[in-house]
Amino acid sequence: MEKIKELKDLDLVDRFLFAEVMEDEGSLADVLEIILGREVVLKGLPQVEKEFRKNVWSRQVRLDVCTKDVFDNVYDTEVQKRKTHGLPQRTRFYNGVIDCKLLEPGDDYINLNDVFMIMIMPFDLFGKGLYRYTFDMSCREVPGMRLEDGATRIFLNTRGTETAGVSQELIDLLHYFEKTTDINAAASSSDKIRRLHEKVRTIKASEEIGIKFMNEWEEKMLERKEGREEGRAEGERAKQREIAEKMIAMGMDIPTVSEATGLSEDEVRELKNAAR
Repeated sequence: MEKIKELKDLDLVDRFLFAEVMEDEGSLADVLEIILGREVVLKGLPQVEKEFRKNVWSRQVRLDVCTKDVFDNVYDTEVQKRKTHGLPQRTRFYNGVIDCKLLEPGDDYINLNDVFMIMIMPFDLFGKGLYRYTFDMSCREVPGMRLEDGATRIFLNTRGTETAGVSQELIDLLHYFEKTTDINAAASSSDKIRRLHEKVRTIKASEEIGIKFMNEWEEKMLERKEGREEGRAEGERAKQREIAEKMIAMGMDIPTVSEATGLSEDEVRELKNAAR
């Protein structure tokens, strides 16, 4: 069984702590200002772990922290602890889901809000040693010509080595995200990071949030256990069907196959009809 990580030991790259802290408007604004290098005045409370779906048939997505500023720019900020397949494609999909929610039927496309997709990771997705990788649409044939479609995707690497083009405050923030400790907070001269650390300390000291974390962890472990059990059951079922198909091919009758495999006679009959 996976060993539980206590609330006091979580870092900001852990989704639970990230969501709890970024639910605070001031903390999220401070983080966005450090990342973007400009003032960000948010409009309303951030939406944490908000679920989106384009329509009833499409895949559902859950955004970590989504918010707007006073100019109606949209910010989706995510933490990604594990290097999994398809992360760039995931941000493209998330951007599309958000876009579908921004326009009402009949609205002009020019009214689409600018959207910033930000992903913070304790690994270098692109292997170039940068702390920040910023992507927007540009023309291959005309250097310097941008599409200006309002979509920006930013990938942040807490383990960067190239300091050119990024502020010391951003470097400190990324180090603090990966190792959210008193030492890393004190090592920075940033008032924003110190405010952020005070919020982290308050959350980690909260008995109520500690109970919430334990409950979520237990639910997650239960879901994993149920998933493994369902997987084993499906595997056993597939094996029974495979044996039944072989017995049918050998010309054995339905009752015999049913008794030998544990499948119902109706199931065996379906397999037999499908083999014709």
